[in-house]
Amino acid sequence: MYTLWIANKNYSSWSLRPWILLKALQIPFEENLCFFENGKSSHEKFRRFSPSGLVPCLIDGDKTVWDSLAICEYVAEDFPQVWPTEKSARAWARCASAEMHSGFTALRQQCPMDVIRNEPLPEISHDLQGNLNRLQQLWKEGFDTFGGPWLAGKNFTAVDAFFAPIAFRIQSYQLPVNSQTQQWVERILALPAMQAWKQSAELEPHIQH
Repeated sequence: MYTLWIANKNYSSWSLRPWILLKALQIPFEENLCFFENGKSSHEKFRRFSPSGLVPCLIDGDKTVWDSLAICEYVAEDFPQVWPTEKSARAWARCASAEMHSGFTALRQQCPMDVIRNEPLPEISHDLQGNLNRLQQLWKEGFDTFGGPWLAGKNFTAVDAFFAPIAFRIQSYQLPVNSQTQQWVERILALPAMQAWKQSAELEPHIQH
């Protein structure tokens, strides 16, 4: 069985991605939670189980897989339902996941994941609006091409998991998005696993930045 190391559920968007993927697809794993250090770097603490000193990190026997995208690809070798079955949908899902993995900088920086927050931003910056525009354009392409209700078709796959933290961000910061985008946000937030993640986040200690 896999062992998945994660950090605080309230703050760790990277941890959420493989966690929700495994939960939603009912792939068995053991969760190990290691809290961030309060007010200082957690790098050395996480180095005990992660070569990069970062989370998430997946342990499978004598194999260690770090980085959320690498974890999804590793799990897909045993569970092909991680990615869409159809080739073009699979290619799009991988591209969209990679774009999320490396992009949307303003959205990450100005709206860090804070699951229990419920307060709008004072203003939407030009860069943040650009990220929101691209997000909605990308999702529309997925819905229009593959028919929904998930980003790459009828089934929840890794691309939905990669954008799962965005659903919490849109909710927490009350970000303005179109109805199609909001419907997907509500759909994924309604998943029992996402509800369980949020409930756990509400019980965690706050971090002093």
